[in-house]
Amino acid sequence: MLNKINSTKLLIIIFVLALLAAFFDYDPLWAKFFHFREWRLGLDLAGGTVLTYSIDLSQVQPQDQALVINGLRDVIEKRVNLFGVSEPKVYTEEAGGEHRLIVELSGIKDINAAISEIGTTPFLDFREVRETTTTISNSPTTTVQFIPTSLNGRYIVGARISFNSVTNKPQVDLEFNSEGAKIFQELTSKNIGKPLAIFLDNQLIEMPVVQEEISGGRAQITGNFTLAEVQKLVERFNAGALPAPITLVDQRTVDSVFGTNVLNKAILAGVVGFLAVAIFMIIYYKRLGIYAAVALIIYTIFSLAIFKLIPVTMSLAGIAGFVLSIGMAVDANILDFERTKEELKMGLSYKTAIEEGFKRAWTSIRDSNISTLITSFVLYYFTSSFVRGFALTLGIGVLVSLFSSITTTRTLLRVFESRRDIIKT
Repeated sequence: MLNKINSTKLLIIIFVLALLAAFFDYDPLWAKFFHFREWRLGLDLAGGTVLTYSIDLSQVQPQDQALVINGLRDVIEKRVNLFGVSEPKVYTEEAGGEHRLIVELSGIKDINAAISEIGTTPFLDFREVRETTTTISNSPTTTVQFIPTSLNGRYIVGARISFNSVTNKPQVDLEFNSEGAKIFQELTSKNIGKPLAIFLDNQLIEMPVVQEEISGGRAQITGNFTLAEVQKLVERFNAGALPAPITLVDQRTVDSVFGTNVLNKAILAGVVGFLAVAIFMIIYYKRLGIYAAVALIIYTIFSLAIFKLIPVTMSLAGIAGFVLSIGMAVDANILDFERTKEELKMGLSYKTAIEEGFKRAWTSIRDSNISTLITSFVLYYFTSSFVRGFALTLGIGVLVSLFSSITTTRTLLRVFESRRDIIKT
C-alpha cells in the first residue's frame, strides 16, 4: 500500500512536469507570457546566409596547416558567437587543394548585415619602422618606411585590458605563444628606442616605442589612452589574431519558404511515426501498450523541452535524429513487457512479475542504449555541421527514453493496474 502511495506521488509529479514542459514546448502560448527561450531553427529550416571564405596557407608550413585551420575555425566561431548570432555553424572543408571556411548564419537574410555581424577578416602583423630624413632646398623631409616582419596575429594567444599600477591608466597586455615570444624578443632587441608598427589589414593601428628588450612572450602597450581606446585596441588584437588570412569568396542566401515546407513535412513525419509506434504497441500489447503510448507522449514532451532549454538548433538532421529516437524509445518497454510475460508463465503474481520483468530486462536495456550513446558521442565530437545535430538529438533522446521507459511506464503500471494477469500468454 505504501509503495502504491509513493508511486502515485511520483506519477503526479511526472504529470505536472509534463504539463509544464508542454506549455514550454508550445512557443505561441509560451511567448505570450515569457521570453526566456524561443525555438532555434537551423539554416535549412529558418533560412539565412552562408558565407564562404578562402584560407591563405601560403605562409604556413605543411606540417602546421591542420593546426592553423583548426585555430582559424575556433577564432571565427568565437567572433561570431560574440555578436550573438543564433547558433552559427562554422566549419572547414577542402576542395581541389583549396581550403575553405564555411559560416552558416540561420535567420539572417541580409548578406551585408551578416558580414557586419562577423566583422572584417583582419590580418594582424608587426613591422619595423625606418625613418629617413632628406633635405631639399634647406627644408628637411622625413620619410617613414615600414619593413614587414615574420611576427603576425598567428603568434598572439590573446590580449586584455589592464591598469598601470602607478598611473592607474588603462593599457593593453599582449601574450604571444612560445614561437612568437622568440620572434618578438629578437624584434625588440634590435629596435630599442624605436617605434614598432602594428598593422591590421594593412592599416596602421598603433606604433608604440620599444623601451627595452622583451622576453617571455608578454608585453604591454602603454600611453595616454582612454578606456574606450584600449578596449578598441584589445578587440582589434583579438579579432586580428588569425593564424592565416581569409578572403570572402562566396555569399548566398537560403530562402526560408523552402525551410518552412520542409519543417511542415518533418513534423508530419514525426507525428505519423509516433502514431504508428503507439498503434503497434496498443494492438500487440493491449492494455500494456496503452501505458507505453502514454509514456511515449511524456517522453516526446520532455525531449522537446530539453531541446528548447539547452537550446538545440533544430535542423532537418536534428529532427531526423529525434524521430528515430521515438521509435527507439519503445525498445525498452518491449523488453520489459516480454520479460514480464516470461515471469507470468512461471506462475508469479502480476505485481511480482512486473517488478521482476523490469529488473531483469534492465541489463539488456542498459547495454543497448550505452552502445547508441557511444555512437552519438563519436558522431558529435568527430564530425561537423548537420551530423552533429543528428547525434545530439539522438543522444538526448536515448537518455530521456531511459527515464520514460523505466520510470514512467513502471509507475503507470504500479498505480493503475490491479494484481490480475493482464497479459494473455
